Amino acid sequence: MKISTKGRYALRLMIDLAKNENGEPIRIKDVAERQEISDKYLEQIISILNKAGFVKSIRGPQGGYVLKKKPEDYTVGMILRLTEGSLAPVACVEEEETDCERQKGCVTYPLWKKISAAINEVVDTVTLLDLIDGQL
Repeated sequence: MKISTKGRYALRLMIDLAKNENGEPIRIKDVAERQEISDKYLEQIISILNKAGFVKSIRGPQGGYVLKKKPEDYTVGMILRLTEGSLAPVACVEEEETDCERQKGCVTYPLWKKISAAINEVVDTVTLLDLIDGQL
């Protein structure tokens, strides 16, 4: 499994919004400068986050974005699954069960299940607040 730039940048964007929250909306341009990421690319990512209800868009000259929830309410898994889709290392262990005719006799299936469970354990227990506080 390899996390794309979309997933990594979405996580950085959410962390930036959480770290710089001061009651005022945060402009994507400011996040782009701090994170050294193209503001055009961040606009695409924030659109995904906004549609999913992770952030709130505030219009106007003083507009921008704010998190809809507290940083401790967002897990890394929530953000990565939104932008990346399944985090399973192989198709046969994805959340939506796939019919694999080899599964019953497959000697590697338990390995893939174990790897998938380990990934999910990490990403589903680490929150934005944990990352901000360096609590890993």
